[in-house]
Amino acid sequence: MSIPMEMIISDQELEQAGFYWRKLEGVQALVCAPLEEAGFANGFSTRIGGTSPMPENALNLAGFNEDTAENILENRRRFLKLFAGGGAQWALAGCWQVHGSDVRLINKLGEAKPAADARGDTIYCDAIISNAPGVLAGVKTADCVPILIGDPQAGAFAAVHAGWRGTLAEVATKALKRMITEYQTNPLDVRVAIGPAAAACCYEVGTDVMDAFRNSFPSQDLFTETRTDHACIDLLSANLAQLVSAGVDRDRINLAPLCTMCRTDLFFSYRREKNVQGKVGRLMSVIGKA
Repeated sequence: MSIPMEMIISDQELEQAGFYWRKLEGVQALVCAPLEEAGFANGFSTRIGGTSPMPENALNLAGFNEDTAENILENRRRFLKLFAGGGAQWALAGCWQVHGSDVRLINKLGEAKPAADARGDTIYCDAIISNAPGVLAGVKTADCVPILIGDPQAGAFAAVHAGWRGTLAEVATKALKRMITEYQTNPLDVRVAIGPAAAACCYEVGTDVMDAFRNSFPSQDLFTETRTDHACIDLLSANLAQLVSAGVDRDRINLAPLCTMCRTDLFFSYRREKNVQGKVGRLMSVIGKA
C-alpha cells in the first residue's frame, strides 16, 4: 500500500508529540511516554501482528460477530504481552460501547473479568475508571477518538471512547468528573493521551452533526467545508477543548499525530474499510497503574 509522503510521520515527530512505538514479536502499539513516566502502562494498538483475515495477519481485538473468538482472543494475548514487563499480570476490563456517556467503575481486580463465555462485554458504557492494581481498562475504536487519563497523585485512571455522539454527550469530562468524585482527582494533576482517530483531514459529516456541534461549541471552529452541506470535523480538538474547560492543563495533554483514515496500513478505519471489505477490525486503547 502506497502512503502519500505528507501522511508519513517520522519517529522524531512522534517523539515530539510525546509518543513512541513499542514492538514485540511482530506486534506494534503506540505508547504515550509522559503517561508512562507518570506511572501508567498504556498503549494504542495497531492492526499489525495478528491472526485475523482483515485482510490478513491483522490484530483485530474485538467484534465477535465479524471474526472468530479464537482469532480475537489470540490477538488479545499477543497485544497484552506488550505490557507484561517485570512479570506484570493484567486483567483486561472492557465494555459494550454504545456511543453514550455512561462510566463503568471498577473497584477491584475481580470486577474486571470478561463475560463468562469470553465473547464480548456485557456492561454497556463508553468509559471505564479504576484505581485497582492489575486492571487494564480498554476501549475499542476504528475511527472514534480514544482517550486515556491518568492521575499520578491518586493512582486512578480512565479509558474513554468518544465518537461524535459521545463527544456531544461530554463522555471524556464525565469520566474525569467521576474520577473527581471517586478518587478526589485534581484535574491539574492528570495526564491525558488522545490516540489515533479519524482526524480533521478526513472525517466528513453532514449538517445534522455540524449544527449540533456549532450549538455545543459556539466559540470553536471545528469544520473545514468539503462540499455543499458537508464538512470535515475535528473531533480531537473538540475533546481536547472539553478537557481543558474541565480544568486539565493543556500542556499535560498529548495528541497523537496519526489519522486512522489516512493510515489504514497501521490502523483499522470503519469509514474507509466497511463498505469495501464488508467487515472491519477493532483497535484497542488501554491504561493501567504500572
